[in-house]
Amino acid sequence: MEVDGAQRSGSGTILRISVALASILNEELHIYNIRKKRSQPGLRPQHLESVFVAAKLSGAEVRGAKIGSEELWFKPSGIVGGNIEAEIGTAGSIPLLLLTVLPICAFAKRPTQLHITKGGTDVKNSPTINYIKYILAPTLSKMGLEVSIEVKSFGYYPVGMGDVIVKVQPVQRLKGLCLTEFGNIEEIRGISVCTFLKERKVAERQAEAAMKLLRDEGYSSDVEVVYDTSNPRQRGSSIVLWAKTTTGVLLGGDSIGELRKKSEDVGKEAAQNLLEELHAKATVDVHLADMLIPYIAFAQGRSVYLVRSMTEHLETNIWLTEELIGTKFSTERLGNLYRVEKL
Repeated sequence: MEVDGAQRSGSGTILRISVALASILNEELHIYNIRKKRSQPGLRPQHLESVFVAAKLSGAEVRGAKIGSEELWFKPSGIVGGNIEAEIGTAGSIPLLLLTVLPICAFAKRPTQLHITKGGTDVKNSPTINYIKYILAPTLSKMGLEVSIEVKSFGYYPVGMGDVIVKVQPVQRLKGLCLTEFGNIEEIRGISVCTFLKERKVAERQAEAAMKLLRDEGYSSDVEVVYDTSNPRQRGSSIVLWAKTTTGVLLGGDSIGELRKKSEDVGKEAAQNLLEELHAKATVDVHLADMLIPYIAFAQGRSVYLVRSMTEHLETNIWLTEELIGTKFSTERLGNLYRVEKL
């Protein structure tokens, strides 16, 4: 497999998908111009650790794996699974590492337990760990892949120090995912977390702001408030919301706290993200849409869903999957939605 990482989005998603597909197909990968279009091109700590974990899972020989490297050779020898330890060492995203290795774990010879330490669970330009736990993992369960996530410690920018345990039961074959009807909303729930910020009622303020905005739009919701004390070295916060419908649709929206960003604005942002999906009547949200591509590429039979936007990541993941394994997708605009189908 020869992959030019400067193509399309020119981002880390090309590295993540390429390494995952190479591991699953047991084919050697040469990728160059890694993250060429980013302000800091090449491998950052979270990308580097993703490659190392993928290599442990698939018995791969790796060359070029160092910070800043824009070229990598990855030669797998079969996915084994087992107990894997990973350490990012910065506030690099644990969820983004999981987006690389979870598809690999799906096809391991035995169950996998990943223990990922010293990383960020809730950081910018990444889904939150609770998004992975409450939106991605339940969706993968519908495809037959069981993923459990335990957050031992939340981690935020700039220190990180997050600690997560992920368990994956491998499958013989993934089932297709067909979500063509929005249905009716059954419930809207969420979790608002803050670490060592209880005195300012950060988690409560995030939750109340989110529920108020949803209520103003005619939706009732229930958001759990969590005052966390797992990480004494780094304060921070996040909130994730999700909506379930009668047709099995699961839509999410999340947001993270930042310096000089009001807790109320964090909650409103998550609610607004979810409201955009609800108003569009999508069947997967814009982030889940691109995350699912490597899974449905290998799933048995047809998969189809409706998404409100063809994002750069979604287009890139479809293009790269078609290029590397020959799977064919169709994308069709239907009013304010796009229909994405694996043929």
